[in-house]
Amino acid sequence: MTIHEIKDNLRSHVGEKVTINCNMGRNKFEEYHVVVKELYDYIFLVEDTKASTIKSFSYSDVITQTIKIDYSRKKIDK
Repeated sequence: MTIHEIKDNLRSHVGEKVTINCNMGRNKFEEYHVVVKELYDYIFLVEDTKASTIKSFSYSDVITQTIKIDYSRKKIDK
């Protein structure tokens, strides 16, 4: 998977809820249920609406499988 493919996938899911599974190393994993907010050249931003926090991830995190994105969550009603 290339950075362009990742950007295209994320672009089609802006405003949608997704689940991000993050490998923190040493058998530590975190799971975030977030909304894809914005895409930039090297990073993308997601927002956890419950905790009111914004997190950033790089596209290379997806390529190296440091994070995995599950797009199967549904759109938020606006």
